Amino acid sequence: MIAGNLGLLFYFKYLVFTLNILNRLDLFDFNIPNIILPIGISFFTFQAISYVIDVYRGNGKVQLNPLNVGLYITLFPQLIAGPIVRYETVADEIKNRKENIHDFSSGVYRFMIGFSKKVLLSNTMGYIADSAFGLPGNSLTAGMAWLGAVSYTFQIFYDFSGYSDMAIGLGKMFGFHYLENFNYPYCSSSITEFWRRWHMSLSSWFRDYVYIPLGGSRKGRLRTIFNLFIVWSLTGLWHGANITFIIWGLMYFFLLVLEKFTPVGSFFKNHFLVGWLWTILFVIVGWVFFRADSVTHAVSYLQAMFGGSLSAVNFKTFILIKEYIVFFIPAFLLSFPLNSIKQVNNLSTGNMIEALKGVCVVVLFFISLIYVLNSTYNPFIYFNF
Repeated sequence: MIAGNLGLLFYFKYLVFTLNILNRLDLFDFNIPNIILPIGISFFTFQAISYVIDVYRGNGKVQLNPLNVGLYITLFPQLIAGPIVRYETVADEIKNRKENIHDFSSGVYRFMIGFSKKVLLSNTMGYIADSAFGLPGNSLTAGMAWLGAVSYTFQIFYDFSGYSDMAIGLGKMFGFHYLENFNYPYCSSSITEFWRRWHMSLSSWFRDYVYIPLGGSRKGRLRTIFNLFIVWSLTGLWHGANITFIIWGLMYFFLLVLEKFTPVGSFFKNHFLVGWLWTILFVIVGWVFFRADSVTHAVSYLQAMFGGSLSAVNFKTFILIKEYIVFFIPAFLLSFPLNSIKQVNNLSTGNMIEALKGVCVVVLFFISLIYVLNSTYNPFIYFNF
């Protein structure tokens, strides 16, 4: 079953990529087929594998009704954009879920938050990122390159976390309780912490189904490094059949090994600001490889960011900052857990604050609907998945 699922994933997602690499070796001359990639295949393939492994391990009961298996694998809220839902998480709820008004209203609230994040913040940041990444290298100034990279950093976070919020919310409406997928990753003070907070369903999937079965960190330093290499090579490939994704994954492999086996990791634990700057810098650099069409594109873009262009800021950069500063400020602030800065002890005051938050979310949701109806720009960044 696992081999069958991986075989389908390889055929649809990686066969063309593999044949192109083999043809470049001048030893083969394969005909390249035209294969249309099913959207979301990486997500529902991993969920199908989770069903097989969880049942084998005794973490969930066998579903005698094939429709229940189909329900788990193809349940629409998280089918094409995550989070990756493990079978053990919803095994009992497939048959015994209970809908109630509290979960339904909570789900609606969570859905509206995710929808607003996607439309108001991610789409806006995506427009700026596309403007920067679409420029040729000789026209890209350092200021525009950094603006585009930072914008994409916000775009992918609010897009991905927004879709996760919507999926979690929709799941609650139907009686399913999915696990959280993001926990303010941009406030991390190390790469290790970042991957405990970013796309947690994917990180935990590779940890429990690949890293630990390979031996984890129990068989010595060299074996641990090898296991990390396998996991992060696969993590890069999982995101897309392109060399840029492999480089992106291997970059994180190198950084995680550095933090795990040198004094760097413990230093960051005691120096939050230095650790945060280190982390956010490499996260932004990583997103450049993630966003670029090719390695050449990524390298030329990074050259512009780090001094390849003499002009730091041009007129277009200034105009974009001035026009969209109202979106950059909340995008930055909402990357941090501001709601936990001060706890309200007074019950009535706390209720008033919660009611006000609810009104604001409803207003933002309707503003987002207006944006969707009036805009033709609504990027979908999951075609690689």
